[in-house]
Amino acid sequence: MTTLSSGFARARRWLRDHPLAFDAALALGSLVAMICGSFADPGTGHGPTFGTRTPEPFSVLLMVLASVALVLRRRRPMAVLATTGALSATEYILMDPPAPVVMGTVIALYTVASRTDRPTTWRVGLLTMGALTAASMFFGSTPWYSQENLGVFAWTGMAGAAGDAVRSRRAFVDAIRERAERAERTREEEARRRVAEERLRIARDLHDVVAHHIALVNVQAGVAAHVMDKRPDQAKEALGHVRDASRSALNELRVTVGLLRQQGDPEAPTEPAPGLAVLGELVGTFRNAGLPVEVACSDHGNRLPAAVDLAAYRVIQEALTNVRKHAGAGAKAEVSVVRVGATAEVTVLDNGRGSAGRRPGSAADDLDSGGHGLVGMRERVTALGGALTAGPRYGGGFRVHAILPVEARTGEPERPGTAGGTGLRR
Repeated sequence: MTTLSSGFARARRWLRDHPLAFDAALALGSLVAMICGSFADPGTGHGPTFGTRTPEPFSVLLMVLASVALVLRRRRPMAVLATTGALSATEYILMDPPAPVVMGTVIALYTVASRTDRPTTWRVGLLTMGALTAASMFFGSTPWYSQENLGVFAWTGMAGAAGDAVRSRRAFVDAIRERAERAERTREEEARRRVAEERLRIARDLHDVVAHHIALVNVQAGVAAHVMDKRPDQAKEALGHVRDASRSALNELRVTVGLLRQQGDPEAPTEPAPGLAVLGELVGTFRNAGLPVEVACSDHGNRLPAAVDLAAYRVIQEALTNVRKHAGAGAKAEVSVVRVGATAEVTVLDNGRGSAGRRPGSAADDLDSGGHGLVGMRERVTALGGALTAGPRYGGGFRVHAILPVEARTGEPERPGTAGGTGLRR
């Protein structure tokens, strides 16, 4: 049974790949059926009888022409229908009793109905049915209500209906296949979009970690080199700060890069992301680097969502890093985090002067120097549905102000280990 079914499947695939061969075989089969049917006499008593009549040569010629026309039924369906219809009408008008040349018209009408639209099927089908039925009724020797005449009407009508049903099912299957392909493309595009967003988020985290800690390491290393000969104790203290900053950078890089591990890796990070709960440690690193920082936070006992808490921490980290790098000697910074209704406002101010003409660390300077500090902050805040402004202050200094919604925007991915809001320590 399996061998038989596989043989049928192979034959079906071959015929689908060679439609002209299938049409030629169909034309030959219809010719054999028409010639066999032309030997049958309908009779009047107990059904048709075979061998009581023979087809006329002219009828055989019409049957051959109708079969030959069927070979081209896929390429020229309307022309084949017109040809077979004309041959069938000629048979009904000139020959009595007529040979079943109409079988070719039935096949041609089915082809037209299965390969065109429904309005065309109705128009062409009704015209064919009416013309052939009228020819058989008015030019035949049998009464108009005989079963042969009604059979012409029934067979042509069923051919049109069957072809229309096949066309409808084919369109239905094509629509399902097209929807499945579109859904697959949509899933792939969504996956690519999510991957791009995740890469951008990880890139922002890497920039924040590296820029902050490397800037501190650079400052402390410079201090150590400057006082190495005259004040070795202070140089030793500065090198200790370098060691602590580099260790923190390595730990945060390990956590961030660990997000790229495969699912199920036992070494995947489980520590929470940094937040305002460890803001004191962050400020302490800047104070150790020689930047005076004052902090003012309003705490009403409500924790921020994890994504908002992380964004606020990163904004403060990047802003203070820019102050330490660009504000100049003697600069001071002020940090405030205030809960205002449904938003949290983060502000970082400094009184530094920087270079003349424009303040380094601005968005324009980021673009000129290849940096992404303020651009990354703005992208992080905008991703949560907030807003960030940064620019020089009147009278000198620089101001970074971020407004973050208390509820993160729908669809913002959670960081591993951040469930539960702020208050967790790494």
